[in-house]
Amino acid sequence: MTINRANVSAIAEDLYVWLPPKRGWGLANCGLLVSETTALWIDTPYDPSMAGEFLAASRRLMPAGVEVDRVVVTHANGDHLWGAGVVPDAEVIATREALEHIHWEPTPQQQHALVADSDPDSPLGGYLKEHFGRFDWSATDPVHPDTVFTGELELRIGRYPVQITSLPAAHTGGDLMVHLPHQRAVFTGDVIFSSTPEQPGDHPSHWAGPLENVIGACEQALATGAEIFVPGHGPVLDRAGVREHIGYLTYVRDRAHSLHAAGIPALDAARRVIAEQRHPELGLPERLVLTVAAEYRHLDGSATPGVLDAMGQVALVARELAEDAAARIPRPRTARN
Repeated sequence: MTINRANVSAIAEDLYVWLPPKRGWGLANCGLLVSETTALWIDTPYDPSMAGEFLAASRRLMPAGVEVDRVVVTHANGDHLWGAGVVPDAEVIATREALEHIHWEPTPQQQHALVADSDPDSPLGGYLKEHFGRFDWSATDPVHPDTVFTGELELRIGRYPVQITSLPAAHTGGDLMVHLPHQRAVFTGDVIFSSTPEQPGDHPSHWAGPLENVIGACEQALATGAEIFVPGHGPVLDRAGVREHIGYLTYVRDRAHSLHAAGIPALDAARRVIAEQRHPELGLPERLVLTVAAEYRHLDGSATPGVLDAMGQVALVARELAEDAAARIPRPRTARN
């Protein structure tokens, strides 16, 4: 898959962001912080082809002789981690808790085989091919962090301080945010999936939660005093945009709690929230299945399913939505003799 290189944009002094021009699974934002002696990536693209393009764009922006020496990974989903293989000499930094999520997800080559070999007529197989068939991990080895931490970690990239803070379980069990005080910017990872009227995004998919922690992480990002917020997916936000996203999260949390109290099963609760169409501009509404299910687990103590079981429910609801949409399309009238 080719990403338009024009989407590597300067957003502050020596700070650049890679913004994929499309929305959808696996199209994550990445950051580049440059100094005269070293450079930092914040997250990586999903597969080697995309990561190679980001590396080529980064090299055009770095002084001669400077390399990407460190990669901070906001969480361990593959679309933020697996591209680090194109900078094999860089130090990869993540939270200690991120290690558990790495072991929960399929490896890159396992995921490639799942996408390639699944039955395209089944809900899950069809969904995987539609949304993940654009990526190629056939020769991608697993990426493991070189440095893990809990709490806070401070780096320096040349003269620029980089403040990294681990977060309570939110999008995954091992999230962090990156605050760049000089640039007044925060990279939130997938704590935020953003959307604006000019560039609509997708519904979030939260694997861990509870949503109260996701909301708390958004508020923690605002508390830094930053003015620029780079989400894991979607357009860059200002402070008002983050507050709007908190409103979205609060709505989903409150509806999940109400439906749980009414005895509605998690999957049916997600269907109901989707049917309310509170945010019709957002894509991938079936991802609410993941977020609502995670919230239910915190309310009733149910076990975490395997990733394929979880994605199977997402795929089932996506097929239901597609069939409902097709049924609503008026059929052309046939001519009568």
